Amino acid sequence: MNTNPINLAVRFLLEIAMLIALGCWGWHLNGIWRYIGAAGLPLTAATLWGIFRIPNDPKPAPIVIPGMLRLILELGLFGLASWALYDLGYLTLSLIMTVIVIIHYAVSYDRTWVMLQNKPYKGFVK
Repeated sequence: MNTNPINLAVRFLLEIAMLIALGCWGWHLNGIWRYIGAAGLPLTAATLWGIFRIPNDPKPAPIVIPGMLRLILELGLFGLASWALYDLGYLTLSLIMTVIVIIHYAVSYDRTWVMLQNKPYKGFVK
């Protein structure tokens, strides 16, 4: 179910929403930290997201990490974005994002289960 095009589109939109939320959160800092946060938070999140991967992910893994650690990273970044929306006063958006993330990981049960077991995901290998 993880490779369903609709599920992949939802995942992509969640990732984009995460980066936007973190950038907006950074923009609400004071002084020079506004610019550092607005650029640095999304850049850091995108870097962590792209570098640390599990074996057999669809793209090569620059740094291979166990599935459990990748799941913690993903949920942590999505959780931080939801918290950022909440902190900015967007309670409804925060709840919507949280619910969509939970539904996404439930629908992606095959990949989520593999990450919980710390085994390589063979769903993308041809």
